[in-house]
Amino acid sequence: MAKKGKGKRIGYVDYQLENFHANTYLKIVREDLANRGFAVSGCVSMDHESGREWAKKNDVPYFESAKELNEHVDCYAVLAPGHPEAHLELCKMVFPFGKTTYVDKTFAPDLRTAKRIFALADKHGVAMQTSSALRYTNVQEYVGQVGRDHVRHMVAWGSGRSFGEYAIHPVELMVSCMGAKAQSLMRRGSGAESQLLVNYAGGRTGVVNVYVNSNTPFAASVTTEQETKLITVDGGRIFVDMAAAILDLFESGKPNIDRSESLMIRKILDAAEDPKAAKGFVRI
Repeated sequence: MAKKGKGKRIGYVDYQLENFHANTYLKIVREDLANRGFAVSGCVSMDHESGREWAKKNDVPYFESAKELNEHVDCYAVLAPGHPEAHLELCKMVFPFGKTTYVDKTFAPDLRTAKRIFALADKHGVAMQTSSALRYTNVQEYVGQVGRDHVRHMVAWGSGRSFGEYAIHPVELMVSCMGAKAQSLMRRGSGAESQLLVNYAGGRTGVVNVYVNSNTPFAASVTTEQETKLITVDGGRIFVDMAAAILDLFESGKPNIDRSESLMIRKILDAAEDPKAAKGFVRI
């Protein structure tokens, strides 16, 4: 286990702790990023029974309340990746302590709730950020090389169990590369295959393809003035790189993601669920 020290103690806050992200990030902190000196030093769950079981199995101290947990941690990871509707209540549990917090994807179930979470963080002086692991890939590395301002058009692909839970991944790919100035959206398809057509300021455009329950790799094509490059996401590093970015947040106490981009992602997801978007472009 990573050495515990001041500023290095992470508290897990979750709806139900037995989930892929809780297990994956714990393993990465203990193994791949052990040299960073962090440890998951405690946890609390809305579901206490299953939470205690998870904590015992993974050798993480379990606490019956956020107040008790707070005495043993320096920063928080609000998880519940499959339950964004619980994120506001989970944040209410820990934001009053004023400690740096990462909130897992999908950040909030709608834009109104997303704004409430940010407002709550501001009220308590909490340095906070949120993102999908698809923000930290070889696609963003390429865009960093050519320059975001030179990206004229982008197409992103992704899959998963449902549009509601997994559409954020290709949307995060697009917004992290093209920025927060999307203006309008149209959706084609509402079943297993959905396509979002996105108009950006300055005549730039994006397309997001979400293919539910299909063997579709996360990928993107990036078009600049000179070329179009097709890039398949290297899945071998995305969670390690994501965890490293979270630890960067905890170390610096400063968000490294523009809030406007996180809100734009939620705006796009909300617009995609608007029935009017199936008939024509709607403003984002």
